[in-house]
Amino acid sequence: MKRREKEEKQRKTIGQSPEEDQRRTSTQSEEEEEAASEQKGASAAAAAADDEEAKKKERKCVPGIIYLGHIPPRLRPKHLRNLLSAYGEIGRIFLQPEDRQVRRKKKKSGSRRCDFTEGWVEFRDKRVAKRVALSLHNTPMGTKKRQRFFSDLWNIKYLHRFHWTHLSERLAYEQTVLQQRLRAEVSQAKKETSFYLNNVEKSAHLEHLRKKRQRDGEQVEEKTWDFTQRQTEEEIQKKKKKKDSITQKRLNKARLMQQESKSNVLLLAKIFNSNQSE
Repeated sequence: MKRREKEEKQRKTIGQSPEEDQRRTSTQSEEEEEAASEQKGASAAAAAADDEEAKKKERKCVPGIIYLGHIPPRLRPKHLRNLLSAYGEIGRIFLQPEDRQVRRKKKKSGSRRCDFTEGWVEFRDKRVAKRVALSLHNTPMGTKKRQRFFSDLWNIKYLHRFHWTHLSERLAYEQTVLQQRLRAEVSQAKKETSFYLNNVEKSAHLEHLRKKRQRDGEQVEEKTWDFTQRQTEEEIQKKKKKKDSITQKRLNKARLMQQESKSNVLLLAKIFNSNQSE
């Protein structure tokens, strides 16, 4: 009630009709709606532009992988990240550890250190990876003489069209091959042990039978093993020459047979031709 009285007083003082007031309010609301819609459109356009720029950046920043053929001792992934992060943003790092046999030898000698043989480093931008591979290859790892890896050289190669999934697939394949090899070796060792044990049992049984026959007074024939010596190179060459001479004789016989058959054919042709002429 109080608000309505105030509005009527204001209308009276201003001298405007309620219809004009409604028109003004409607135009104001329309203007506000238009401004809000313009703001929404501008914000949507800005968001779309930001999305396009982000997509362009994503398209442009394709990751690239470099291969490290030499890893000096005591070099760890954190050291490698610190050394290469100065040239660009680094993603994933993988270093291939040494074989188990090498580690066992080191443990026997007393050193428990685990070193690496090769490595792969992923840069966020492949252009940076190419630049790093070209500029750092065959250069010292450290910039100062007092640094730890100054005496070692970079052995870097950029892997063209190589993705991190290829590396994971390769490692999985190597692991499966290693497991299959171990299974084959274990099965071969089991076969050899079973064969050896069977032979031992057979020899024990035969020895028991031989002693029993000796007690009974039967004659026991001792087995003798005949071994043939491997042929020498001279013997092999002689055999080859004999084979060649035999084949040559056979070829000569075949040629003579062909010649005789040809002569017989000519004689028959002459005979038949003479009979036809008569």
